[in-house]
Amino acid sequence: MRRLLTGCLVTLLLLLNTLLLIGPLLLFAVFKLLLRGHRRDQASRAVMWVAETWAHIDKKIFAACIPTRWDIRGAHNLDRDTSYLVIGNHQSWVDIPALIQALNRRAPFFKFFLKRELVWVPFLGLAWWALDYPFMKRYSKAFLARHPELKGQDLAITKAACELFKRQPVTVVNYLEGTRFTPAKREAQASPFRYLLKPKAGGVAFVLATMGEQLDRVLDVTVVYPSERIPGFWNLLCGDVAQVIVDIQSRPIDPALVNGDYENDPAFRQAMQQWVNQLWTEKDARIAALRAETQA
Repeated sequence: MRRLLTGCLVTLLLLLNTLLLIGPLLLFAVFKLLLRGHRRDQASRAVMWVAETWAHIDKKIFAACIPTRWDIRGAHNLDRDTSYLVIGNHQSWVDIPALIQALNRRAPFFKFFLKRELVWVPFLGLAWWALDYPFMKRYSKAFLARHPELKGQDLAITKAACELFKRQPVTVVNYLEGTRFTPAKREAQASPFRYLLKPKAGGVAFVLATMGEQLDRVLDVTVVYPSERIPGFWNLLCGDVAQVIVDIQSRPIDPALVNGDYENDPAFRQAMQQWVNQLWTEKDARIAALRAETQA
């Protein structure tokens, strides 16, 4: 019963926090929609302040209501004036609160690339747009085969959407596995990694082609749950998650990986895949070491 009451209380407090701050966020979003130039940038900063405040209050709620110990490593050198590409493993919806615990108010508020069609989702589309989430336009290979004149325009459209980030720092999050890890998915893929699914290099290649010149560092983020079972978000809300390790490794961005043509340049595609696979090999070993450390 206590577990259920804790989960309901934390859910209620998170919901109240969201309802309290969604109004100011949407108000600043409307101002941003109407303004131009420097004043629009000021509205963007106001929206970001609301989002960071929302995340900060969420952290306070977790600290007050649940016993989870957030073991954050490598966050002391982060800079809010630096632009980052976050590459992380993905196991659970708890990964998002883990990122908030590690990065909020230490780095620029993080963003995900979203499909361009999502901008039309009521309320959320406006909020995502106001938060400067990059909306990407991607054409399928079949579509480009029928319309070769549009080749390269998807990248140009997405680059145009990211113009704002030349005037403000940004943290872009990319999950290379494309889906949440489970042992069943690992077996179905015949993944060579013990704790990871096979990484997909195409997504990070697209991010680097779109924004590579605006990004300063790669944050190689590894989230580890020492328990044998990967916890769900409800487990976190109920206080069932004793510890979460967030290990952050800051890496330089190889200039050779920026602005390459992943789709049409075999040599670049191979170099990108080799870089991603090496990153994943090191991450798998790091997960094993962190798990062994907690079980010693």
